[in-house]
Order: sequence, then C-alpha cells, then structure tokens
Amino acid sequence: MPIEVGGKLEGKVTGITKFGAFVELPGGITGLVHISEVANTYVTDIHQHLKVGDIVTVKVLAVKENKIALSIKKAVERPPFSSKQERREGFEEKLNKFLKESEDHQSGLRRHLDKKGKGR
Repeated sequence: MPIEVGGKLEGKVTGITKFGAFVELPGGITGLVHISEVANTYVTDIHQHLKVGDIVTVKVLAVKENKIALSIKKAVERPPFSSKQERREGFEEKLNKFLKESEDHQSGLRRHLDKKGKGR
C-alpha cells in the first residue's frame, strides 16, 4: 500500500520522544507525529496522550526523502460550525468584547492624562 499525502492510515506507536511519537504504518514503514500534531490542545507531555503500543489513526502530511510526517489531530474530523450564523455570532461577540475593553482602557488613559495636565 503506497503512502500518499492526505491519506489516512492506522498505525502502532513504536516510540515516544520529547518532540513526538514514531508510528509504524502498514508495510513496516515508520513515520513521525510531531508533538504539535498530537492533539488540538497544547501538549507539554506527550505521555499524557500516547503510549507505546497504542493504535492510532494518522493523516499523512508529507513524504520527503523517506521521512513521513504524520498528524493525529488532522486525522480526526472536527465538526464544522452548524451554520455561518453561529460563526458570525461568535466573531461579533469577540469583537464587541474587544471594543469594550479597548474603550475602558482608553478612558483610563484619558483620566490619567487629564490628572497629569491639571497639575501643571
């Protein structure tokens, strides 16, 4: 079975290092899942997510000079937003929060400058 970029395969974790995990793919070929490709969250200790012998589904990111880059987090389909409206509402909520915090910060700066200016 040829290893193709974008393909999803199952493999067995054969080794773990501080920078990632080695996964044996079908045909005895080994690829590397970089620590940044293990989970959708920040991974400080890969041992909290994987152990030697685990069977994982991986997506092939790149094949270069007999080196295979793999991803566990990209092999899992993430559900999309149920609608554009939900995505827009989330963005508008963040934007409104930012604008309020910015205005609060600016009014604090204005008060501070007014106090400095009156003392002269």
